[in-house]
Amino acid sequence: MQAPKVSVVMATRDRPQLLRRAVSSVLAQDYDGPIEIVLVYDGTAIDALSDLELPTGCTLRAVGNDRTPGLAGARNTGILTATGSLIALCDDDDEWKPSKLSRQVPLFEDPEVVLAATGIEIMSSGGSHVRVPPTRVYLANLLRSRITELHPSSFVLRAKALLGDLGLVDEELPASYGEDYDMLLRAVQVGRIASIPDPLTVIHWDRTSYFTEKWQGIVDGLGYILDKHPQFASSRVGRSRIEGQIAFAHGALGDRPRARNWAYRAIRNDPRQPRAYLAMMVGMGVVSGEKVVATLNHRGRGL
Repeated sequence: MQAPKVSVVMATRDRPQLLRRAVSSVLAQDYDGPIEIVLVYDGTAIDALSDLELPTGCTLRAVGNDRTPGLAGARNTGILTATGSLIALCDDDDEWKPSKLSRQVPLFEDPEVVLAATGIEIMSSGGSHVRVPPTRVYLANLLRSRITELHPSSFVLRAKALLGDLGLVDEELPASYGEDYDMLLRAVQVGRIASIPDPLTVIHWDRTSYFTEKWQGIVDGLGYILDKHPQFASSRVGRSRIEGQIAFAHGALGDRPRARNWAYRAIRNDPRQPRAYLAMMVGMGVVSGEKVVATLNHRGRGL
C-alpha cells in the first residue's frame, strides 16, 4: 500500500533565504510517499522557487494568503489548498531532518491520532539544545504546561480532522499568538496527540523572531486563550503560568499597574510562578523584557 500523501504548509513573509533552506530540508526527506509543498506568501510577492529541482514524487505550489492577514490566515490558506490526507506544518525559518516524515507518518496507523509531533533541536546563540516531548499527551498535561517540546514546525495533522471536528487554525486569535497552543488544546480533546521522542525538527532561535517584541499581541493572544478554554479553571498552576506571561508582557510594555495586577493573580494561583516576579522586575525597569527573553533563548528556553 502506498504511503499517504503529505502536504507541507509553509507560511512565509520576507525570509527568502531561510525559506529556501526550509524547503530544501523537505525535499531531502527519505519518505516513500508523495510530498506536496504549499508555500503561502503573507502580504509579500509570490516566488514559486521554480529554479529548485524537485525529486520524483514531490510537487511545489506557491499561493498568496487570501484569508485573514497573518500566520493563522496564511496557514489556513495552505491547509485549504493542500490535497494530501496529512497536513504538515513547518515555519519558514526551521528545518527537518531527512527521516522526519518516514518516522512520524506511521504514527497515524493508530486511527485515534489526529496530531503527531517530534522532538526538536533548538539552535540558539548559546548552541544546540535538544528537547524531547512525551510520546503521549493528555489535556491535563497541556493545561499545566505549554510543553514547548511540541513545536508547530514538527506538527503533522489529519486533513480530515482539520476540516472536521478539530477545525482550522483560529483566525480570531489576536496577532495569531499562541495559535499552536490553541490547536494542541483542541486536538487533545478530539483525538490523540502522539510524538516521536527524537529531535527530528530543527528550530532556529539564532535569528530575530517576528513575535519577540510584540508584547501587546502576547497580552491579547494569551487573554483570548484563557477566555476560550474554560478548562484552565481546573489547573491553577497552568492558569498562573499564563497570567505570569501576561504580566511579563505588560511589564515589557511599561504598564506597571497592569503588570502588578496580573502578577498578583498569578501568585494567588501559584506562589512559585517565576514569571510573576520577573514581570514586576521588568515593570520597575530593573531589567528589560527583551534582555530576559534573549537570555532564555540563549539557553534554549522560552518565556
